Parts: sequence; structure tokens; C-alpha cells
Amino acid sequence: MKISLYTTVEQDYQRVWAGFDLRLFNKLSPPFPPVKVVRFDGCLKGDTVHLRLNFLLFKQDWISLIIDQQETEEEIFFIDKGTQLPFFLAFWQHKHRIIRQGNQTRIGDEITFRTPTRLTDVLLYPLFYALFAYRKPIYKKTFRR
Repeated sequence: MKISLYTTVEQDYQRVWAGFDLRLFNKLSPPFPPVKVVRFDGCLKGDTVHLRLNFLLFKQDWISLIIDQQETEEEIFFIDKGTQLPFFLAFWQHKHRIIRQGNQTRIGDEITFRTPTRLTDVLLYPLFYALFAYRKPIYKKTFRR
């Protein structure tokens, strides 16, 4: 399944890229499940992000590796791929795009995921969509002039 969401913010793309750090990551974490950052190396190729999701009765680790990061005069992007995923995911890849648009920037979240079954793909799609739509006002507030 694929999800693509885009948010236009009022800052230059270089400033937005500089703001993709642990502080922003913590702001973007939804209220449920609570997420503890075990390790956050950054957003460059080879970096690792290790999260622990707390589902109250049990915890699940989610470890992603940044498999690519590139920068041009028009766009900066990085891609994280899940290497250890919660039980309900079989595959996860997230391309974070920071696209130059004059004095503004378009932030893209492009997610590809699979669960163990097609039925659970369809059932979890609205949840994942909502979790990433949750980011839009945070991006706008964080990257306003």
C-alpha cells in the first residue's frame, strides 16, 4: 500500500532540511502509541532510528535504517526502511521529501507498507494515513516565518 501526503510550509528548503532533527521527530510522534526514541543517529545514509512503541500491555521495537539521502538544488530527500518492525508490519519504507518551491518548501511523506495480509493492509491504511496527516499542522507551525 502507498500513502503520499504533502504540506507546503513558509521556509526555504535548506532551513527545513536543517530542522529535520530529533526535536522535530519528537514533535511529529502521535499521542498513541507513546514512542520512546532509543536511538536517533539522524537523517543521513547509514543512520539508524530505533523506536520503542508502547501499546500499554506490550511494547514493540521499530528499527529503521536510512538507506538513501540525496540533495540537489531543487530537492533534498532521505529514505528510511524498516529493518525490525512491529508484528503488524511486514514491510516499511518512507521517503521524506523536502522540495524547493521558491521561498517556500513542500514537504512530502511517501510511504510504502505491507502487513502480513492484504486485508490488514486495507484495515491499517486509514490509521497510517491519519498518523501522517497528523504531521501537517506540526510542519506548518514548526516551519512558519
